[in-house]
Amino acid sequence: MSLLGLQLTVLIGPTLPLPVPGPALEMLESVEVSHSDEGRSGFQLVFKAARSKKDFVDYLLFANPQFRAGNRVVLSASFGALPLVLMDGIITNHQLQPGSPGGESASLTLTGEDVSIMMDLQEKNAEHPAQPDNVIALKLILSYAQYGLIPLVIPPINLEVPLPTERTPVQRATDLAYLNEIAQRHAYTFYVLPGPVIGTNTAYWGPPIRIGIPQRALTVDMGPDTNVDSLKIERNPADATTVQGSVQDRTTNQRVPVLSFLTTRPPLALNTPLLDRALTRTETFGGRSGQSAPQATGEAQARTDQSMDVVKVEGELNTAKYGMPLMARGLVGLRGVGFSYDGLYYVKKVTHAIKQGEYKQKFTLTREGTGSTVPLVLP
Repeated sequence: MSLLGLQLTVLIGPTLPLPVPGPALEMLESVEVSHSDEGRSGFQLVFKAARSKKDFVDYLLFANPQFRAGNRVVLSASFGALPLVLMDGIITNHQLQPGSPGGESASLTLTGEDVSIMMDLQEKNAEHPAQPDNVIALKLILSYAQYGLIPLVIPPINLEVPLPTERTPVQRATDLAYLNEIAQRHAYTFYVLPGPVIGTNTAYWGPPIRIGIPQRALTVDMGPDTNVDSLKIERNPADATTVQGSVQDRTTNQRVPVLSFLTTRPPLALNTPLLDRALTRTETFGGRSGQSAPQATGEAQARTDQSMDVVKVEGELNTAKYGMPLMARGLVGLRGVGFSYDGLYYVKKVTHAIKQGEYKQKFTLTREGTGSTVPLVLP
């Protein structure tokens, strides 16, 4: 499928995804792919389900074994010579919409989620003795090597190795649910990022990526340089939360104060929500029994870190003008909206919508306040 300089490659198969045959690919009407730093990524392929008199038994598309539920789907986009894997997932749902006389033609919709769905199929009751959370995460990810998972695990700041004489981490959930559970303790995220090459996936367990080289800038109201079709900015400083309280340290049996005031994440804005002290919420710490002071402090800090992104930007991007797909879970520059909201943002969510002759993206950006931390947003 080719449009506007974009070459879209569609591979589907049970274990080794193969190119979709030309006649079936010609029936592909639209592709939608969604990426977020929370939850699984998803995709949707819509095909015309043409049926002639020769196909009196069933729709021709249904005869293609590639389209069966449970098969693996790989979507790759290339702008020029630069390939980018948009999705590596599993078909989970078929939806047939029969045509009507004189109305719309029939369509077959294939819906699926990224390969991390295979980590969410079996609930387990397992122990992980003498293993900190990052080691548990690494072990669980490596057990799914057949899906090309490459682990990228960042040890938390408040790393603690549980002594078997004191406690043993117990998993009573699927591997995916447990990875998310232990990530939440440190304000971390877990997701599977397709690529860097076809057949591989990067399984990331760590803090939101707020450092590195930003993507090409999103440009608003700047004449021919404009690549954003619509934009909405929302700021809600009342979401910011600090934590205070105390915990009975299990190692010393002493009551220890637990406090969190500032976010530990790299700043993307000059003015943080803590400058609006009148609106900042304060929660009383209610930790789990048997915690140590470092554990309790880490959980309190995680709650503050998660609450500080009070600025949310939503918009629609003209990808053809942008020149490349905008990718979630990284940084991007925004310009053309004034000093308060120009600057760098974390890309929280992106939805790719691809049709013949059209490629647009909806995006959600976040950061902790107003004012740019960079003197100039480069194009």
